[in-house]
Amino acid sequence: MKIRIKDNSIRFRLTQSEVAELGKTGIISGQTEFPGQIFTYAIERTEDGPLSAAFAENRMVLMMPAAMVSEWVSTGRVGFDGQSGKIKILVEKDFVCLDNTLEDQSDNYPNPNAKC
Repeated sequence: MKIRIKDNSIRFRLTQSEVAELGKTGIISGQTEFPGQIFTYAIERTEDGPLSAAFAENRMVLMMPAAMVSEWVSTGRVGFDGQSGKIKILVEKDFVCLDNTLEDQSDNYPNPNAKC
């Protein structure tokens, strides 16, 4: 899972296996180890409510309603957006880049803009 943060905007991008795991278990998370503390980021499935985000004790959590997760896992829908207070949220499937990159993209979704 990748996160991109710019000011009051957060973007989560998930690979195929991460989206499947979220659908199966209801949670996907990652962490970054800073000296002396760990930053954790996660997406958790909730029963209802809007797409929302929270931050406490070095943990950022995106709460995603079960209906969204189910649709995301079972369709070609790319993602969802929302707002949580001042925070703009975007969660989307991670596509293979069209340019050359050294990053492992073997689990990314096929890019719909790729030409065969």
